[in-house]
Amino acid sequence: MGLLDGKVALVTGSGRGLGRACAQTFAREGAKVVVATLTPGNGEETVRLISEAGGDAVLARTDVAKSADVQAMVQTAVDTYGGLDCAVNNAVHNVGPRPLAEIPEEDWHRSMAVNLTGVFLCMKYEVRAMLQRGGGAIVNVGSGNEFSARGGLSWYLAAKHGILGLTKCAALDYATRGIRINALGPGVMWTPALREAAANDPTHLDQLMSITPAHRFAEPEEVAEAAVWLCSNKASFVLGHTLVADGGAVLG
Repeated sequence: MGLLDGKVALVTGSGRGLGRACAQTFAREGAKVVVATLTPGNGEETVRLISEAGGDAVLARTDVAKSADVQAMVQTAVDTYGGLDCAVNNAVHNVGPRPLAEIPEEDWHRSMAVNLTGVFLCMKYEVRAMLQRGGGAIVNVGSGNEFSARGGLSWYLAAKHGILGLTKCAALDYATRGIRINALGPGVMWTPALREAAANDPTHLDQLMSITPAHRFAEPEEVAEAAVWLCSNKASFVLGHTLVADGGAVLG
């Protein structure tokens, strides 16, 4: 018996990386999964992998910065599976490391629209669907860097720090209405984005390894296990918390 048997879940940004790992792990634990991504080709591959493993998934092409897309995404869960119980808000727009004054304004606005406003929009409509079910659980994917800072990432950490506060406030808003809202702070993972960054700058891996006490990088599946736990009844008394899965990086 899986941790999420009979549940309906959605995962944004689930075309690859951590999002795909979350979608697959939720399906393994018995959830029916809405695979939400802006890149349908990647999303179709996630759905295929879940189906081949015996799971149940459906694709919803979604730009989380657009309210209409988010509403349609949640409606897909309702129409296809009858409701929504769990959500992982993981979609991210990557600008790349650069000093603040060198960030084009259009890149800043797009980053905030996806990385922060997108989490607000997702929660807004996920919560409404979950209230119809009498409760649910939401995990917002932040960053282990919410508790520190790195140069060149103002576009990223401004949003991730915002997610931390947004999560706490939303958790208080719905604590008495059966919805648990928490955050997940991943460390460095072997995602496609990391592999691409390493190909462009081989010294990048050495720098990241130097700040990771575990002296290795996580597989996305390891972090996905934490997301599943937060959405399961095993975490029934965990509320407004950021679970950091970063190999000890925050300790430094």
